[in-house]
Amino acid sequence: MTATPAGTMDFTSDELMEVNAARALADATTCFVGIGLPSTAANLARATVNPGLVLIYESGTIGSKPTRLPLSIGDGELADTADAVVPVPEMFNYWLQGGRIDVGFLGAAQVDRYANINTTVVDRGPDKPEGRLPGAGGAPEIASNCRKVLMVLRHSTRNFVERLDFVTTMGHGGGPGDRTKLGMPGAGPVAVITDLGVLRPDPATAELVLTELHPGVTVERVRAATGWELTVAGTVGTTEPPTPHELAALRALKAAGKPAAARESGAAGKSGAARKPGAAAGEPAAAGKPAAAGKPGKETR
Repeated sequence: MTATPAGTMDFTSDELMEVNAARALADATTCFVGIGLPSTAANLARATVNPGLVLIYESGTIGSKPTRLPLSIGDGELADTADAVVPVPEMFNYWLQGGRIDVGFLGAAQVDRYANINTTVVDRGPDKPEGRLPGAGGAPEIASNCRKVLMVLRHSTRNFVERLDFVTTMGHGGGPGDRTKLGMPGAGPVAVITDLGVLRPDPATAELVLTELHPGVTVERVRAATGWELTVAGTVGTTEPPTPHELAALRALKAAGKPAAARESGAAGKSGAARKPGAAAGEPAAAGKPAAAGKPGKETR
């Protein structure tokens, strides 16, 4: 965990990021949730700012109300607490591609200045094999068809790169108008929430712009953690620190999930397989920790 910024309450920068990501769902009705940080934020939103939020997971669960953070899209807690469970083809063909979902919430291993996402492969440097990530999951369809997309990931030059090693999911392509040309009905990414602040696409250029800083963070620090020359808004806001209620709810969710994670880890060890929770909807199992990236000349798809 990252240290608490000086002069603030007793919370970590991860908690600050997760709370602000949850707040971004305050007005949403339905949310298609990626596993990992997006799932943490979405479940925290249900516990705080938006109790009526309908959580939808790629496995076909609608209206899941887990009492702990799910380990994967196949976690039984999601089905056990759902209002309905539908077949995956129905989830994508009717609910998602039908434009019936307000917000898609995604993570990423890499993101570029136009909020395009890589969760497929990273360049690990000369004479090293490519680092394989979990892949697309439903992220391309989520980013294309939800009315808008939110993203959450930790901020570093390994994650925020000049050029993706592989384009898994399109955000705003190469600039304004690209989504329209490809017939994508959704608005695409509207905010990227990190442990340093919030970036939003410029209406004219579609390039991510720093619009808000978390308490104790400077513009210089965000620029140093970004792999391109980051544009900063004329007026940069400051996010509100977590309230005691938000922190208590977040920590309770995480604490409730620890026994299940320990059981999963123990089962994997006994079977001799490295059975990690499955990543989905654009959140890699090791989000935020790809090797050095951004090398030009890689084929993208």
